[in-house]
Amino acid sequence: MADARDRTYAELIVNDCLRVEPGWQVLVGGNPQARPLLEELCAAIGRRGAYALLRVSFEGFLPQSLRWVEAVPMEVLAKPAPLFSHELRTTDALVFVSAPDNTRSAAELDPARMGTLQAAYRPDTARMMNHDVPWVICQYPTAALAQEAGLSSEAFAELLYGAVLRDWAAEGERMRRVSAHFDAASEIRIVGAGTDLRLSLEGRTMRVDALGANLPGGEFFGCPIEDSAEGEISFGDFPAVYRGREVGGIRLTFAGGVVVDASAETNEEYLLQTLDIDEGARRLGELGIGCNPGITRYMKNTLFDEKMDGTVHLALGNSYTDLGGVNTSAIHWDMVKDLRPPGSRIELDGVVVQQDGAWLV
Repeated sequence: MADARDRTYAELIVNDCLRVEPGWQVLVGGNPQARPLLEELCAAIGRRGAYALLRVSFEGFLPQSLRWVEAVPMEVLAKPAPLFSHELRTTDALVFVSAPDNTRSAAELDPARMGTLQAAYRPDTARMMNHDVPWVICQYPTAALAQEAGLSSEAFAELLYGAVLRDWAAEGERMRRVSAHFDAASEIRIVGAGTDLRLSLEGRTMRVDALGANLPGGEFFGCPIEDSAEGEISFGDFPAVYRGREVGGIRLTFAGGVVVDASAETNEEYLLQTLDIDEGARRLGELGIGCNPGITRYMKNTLFDEKMDGTVHLALGNSYTDLGGVNTSAIHWDMVKDLRPPGSRIELDGVVVQQDGAWLV
């Protein structure tokens, strides 16, 4: 059912995130349950004098069905469809609205097949990873997302719109003041339950996501120096959900920037399989700092969980070349660490800048 806030949501994406210009060709993708927002997006693009190219899919961004991914020979899976490849390489902007009716629909899919599919389109999506073309990934409230979050449909919708429809100018100014301290630091140390990890972004800068590629925004993020991560981190606070699989109690040990030991309390085999997809899967592609005060609870929803105020997230795998990252991989797996419990902290060059989830700078 359409919500009166959908038009505001769509205009935020089209006017402020994508900044669509007349004559642009904009790929508008989404799942069927997102129709109210998809319609508003197409209308908003039309008001800008641009072309809205609607692509509806059952699961995820790519237009293939999971049945096709399961059935097709691997040699075909490894080659991108020329028509869709051309669209990805030539579109002027792209938005995808996730509105799943089952958040675990890909849970039984062979990880090697999904990795092969994503690797096939990596050259085509490099423009997005490099931020050479404006793009947005967002969500529309569905019963499945609400159920995953442990909320009623109405409560989840209120949380979603509250996290997205914010004063982003004020949020951006607040985050830039904090991220400047990270840009000036040589070493970042993250301390928490089962965690003492050091890494560096020296010579690289953080990007503030007030209105950017993801909605909701509310983080600043950068690409760690590929060989800098040393120590261990426990993701025992929250399970990590990736491609429909839930892995609980992950522990990672880094040496020279590489995961040299990994374990999990549940679904450990899937974790290890994913780490072995390619060489880059064992290195960090991103460090992100969650800052969105509208997100106060974990929801098994990475798009929201990674922005939760008082958390950090580390992504294994592919990095952002426009932020100086050089790690390449078929995966980009964000794992969220809660830094609100007592004794948790972030240090920059030995100076504590966040304690128990609260900023001291």
